[in-house]
Amino acid sequence: MDVSDEESSTPDDAHQRPAGISDKTVEALGALSKALETTERARGALYTFHQLTGTADFQIGDAVRLLREAGHTDEADTIERDLLGRNVIPGHWTFQIIEAYNETYYRPFTTLERQLVQDLAQGRDHLLEAELKTTRRPKGGSPKETPGHTAP
Repeated sequence: MDVSDEESSTPDDAHQRPAGISDKTVEALGALSKALETTERARGALYTFHQLTGTADFQIGDAVRLLREAGHTDEADTIERDLLGRNVIPGHWTFQIIEAYNETYYRPFTTLERQLVQDLAQGRDHLLEAELKTTRRPKGGSPKETPGHTAP
């Protein structure tokens, strides 16, 4: 980044508000972006759930093996029959929950969000955040005097 970019108080071209886009449209796209970020976090929680449940299932398998080695065959058989590899909800393992979430909610959301940003903001992401960065930068000093405060 050259010095002129660092000294600019406005967002770079990729984050400039297109002509004719209203404050409410920028605000609405910002709200949609925030909702997508929340959805990304929810999806990550599903993957955490998936991995933790899978790890627990392998640990249950270890417990079954150890119970057998300790001579507790009936108890090992009960755990193996009633718990090992069990569905987490009727008819579904965790990977199937993730697949259904992705197909039913996540992919349609990301597709629609992309389309709206393209249609309403010429494909320019994070306009609200870029404008917030501009208005929230320190006053009275250039970015050169305050490292880390450059425009997007």
